[in-house]
Amino acid sequence: MWTEIDAHISQVTGEKFHNEQRRSVGGGCINQGYAVSDSKVTYFVKLNQASQVAMFEAEVQGLKQMLETHSIRVPEPICWGTVGNSSYIVLEWLDMGGGNTQFWTEMGRKLAAMHKATSPKGFGWDMNNTIGSTPQINTWTADWSEFYAKHRLGYQFQLARWRGGSFPKQNELLQAIPDLLAEHEVQPSLVHGDLWGGNAGCTALGEPVIFDPATYFGDREVDIAMTELFGGFPAAFYKGYNEVFPLNAGYERRKTLYNLYHILNHFNLFGGSYSSQANQMIDQIL
Repeated sequence: MWTEIDAHISQVTGEKFHNEQRRSVGGGCINQGYAVSDSKVTYFVKLNQASQVAMFEAEVQGLKQMLETHSIRVPEPICWGTVGNSSYIVLEWLDMGGGNTQFWTEMGRKLAAMHKATSPKGFGWDMNNTIGSTPQINTWTADWSEFYAKHRLGYQFQLARWRGGSFPKQNELLQAIPDLLAEHEVQPSLVHGDLWGGNAGCTALGEPVIFDPATYFGDREVDIAMTELFGGFPAAFYKGYNEVFPLNAGYERRKTLYNLYHILNHFNLFGGSYSSQANQMIDQIL
């Protein structure tokens, strides 16, 4: 397998690559991750089952689209494919460090710059991708409230029913979404889609970087809301963001609605107490 991956890297880069050192690194809870090196360069390789190659293809396309905004740093995708029973993606290796206040301010500014990238097609993306290992439906839709009700919360509720989840007020919530978002003017923004602390960091040179995207064009507030879901980013991040692209009035009310998507997804991935947390959020929203 590794011989074929080395050959693919060599073909794409035009530089002969033969990994002389390979070590396991964190690849998240879904993939196996490896740092592979020769005497000159290191790459980050993620592996999964061959059936998951579309997930890696979507990640490549998302990273490329984010790179095209010339805003925030993301790892450059090198190549992807299948070998035998495995699929793989090869990414630029980034040495990571620790960020200070200035770093977090710059992270906010650069994310805001990325969010200014928009699409004339509306809300969605050119392909479906994944949020964690859950399919994420990105069918182009002109209206944001329709997109969010159908392809985000509605789809997660459907999956949750199959898992035995009970959400008595789900229909009431879905019907209320147009009213909940009625006074909120949304332009389609290129969003990361899964922006929690584990998918953001600081390079050894002090540069903000985000990775492992679940890219689509949506309300930019979905990214900001998720940064608050698991403890929050430092205050400097939000200060920097609002300097470049101030949040609209009413964000504090909408963020629970947007984070419900991720809590439902956690229920569908992991089960457990996420069901009761989701019901509490639904009550709060309504």
